Amino acid sequence: MRTTILGRSGLEVSRIAFGTGGFDGQWGSFDEDTAIAAIRRAHELGITLFDTALAYGTAEILLGKALRSELDHRRDSVVIATKGGTNPGSERVRDSRRKWLAQGADDSLRALGVDHLDLYQIHWPDPLTPAAEVAGTLREFVDAGKIRHAGVSNYDSAQLSALNDTVETVQVPYHLFRRGAETDPLPYAREHNIGVLAYSALGSGLLTGSLTAETVFDPSDWRSRSSAFRGDSLRHNLKIDGQLAAFAKQRGAAVSQLAIAWTLAKVDVAIVGARRPASIENSATDLQLTLADLAEIDRIVAPAVPVGGASPEGID
Repeated sequence: MRTTILGRSGLEVSRIAFGTGGFDGQWGSFDEDTAIAAIRRAHELGITLFDTALAYGTAEILLGKALRSELDHRRDSVVIATKGGTNPGSERVRDSRRKWLAQGADDSLRALGVDHLDLYQIHWPDPLTPAAEVAGTLREFVDAGKIRHAGVSNYDSAQLSALNDTVETVQVPYHLFRRGAETDPLPYAREHNIGVLAYSALGSGLLTGSLTAETVFDPSDWRSRSSAFRGDSLRHNLKIDGQLAAFAKQRGAAVSQLAIAWTLAKVDVAIVGARRPASIENSATDLQLTLADLAEIDRIVAPAVPVGGASPEGID
């Protein structure tokens, strides 16, 4: 598994991160033991970066169980990145006030069973909390040893700029069918040496080769309510997915591996979720694409229907 230095944080991490968003109850039911096995298999494959969030239900607890031995005895062998600053079900869903962030960070530490968080990220920008207050809170956490590094998620360049030099990483939704980050904030992040982690690298399943036009999602799965996963948009993008799969086969790879390799040609880290060991095994890849490969992929996906995703307020 290849590694990289995550921007100016100096953190050395695997270029593929294991994402636990699939354990938040919004992707349908899952088996806890199988999920723990998937996390352990990811570590066996060389994945050292694990991304989670307080808002992901019991995901932090699951991650702590799965990596208990490493967290207790080989703490430096894993990098734990979690997120706070959302309050689902409340009147203020995005909440980056100091009191809520402090409570959230402490809750994350307890759930994971650790004494520090390697990377703590503000999950979504909060327009009601001044950037100076957010930056001050994050610096306070670092000074107290509660967190080692600070980052954000879903921020644009203007929001990043307002935090000055406090944050060292940014998470963005980014995959072959969702490329808005190329305009903003990727150029800003590159210019300021901010590490970039791409989530939804497999298009929430669109780029796995496992979906068909007849796929029926569990009612508890957010995709059952998303326009990107039904009707003409889904059928159109699945045809493109089939063309990508054919091109991937020429390179001796699966379409999921091609999609991840494409993402890694653009950013530092691709976050990949898995709820079964076989899924993460299929996604773990060292495939490297040439400039000609990237150009051909761009040609194939040019007619794709751009897709959105979920936010604290709803689903695109």
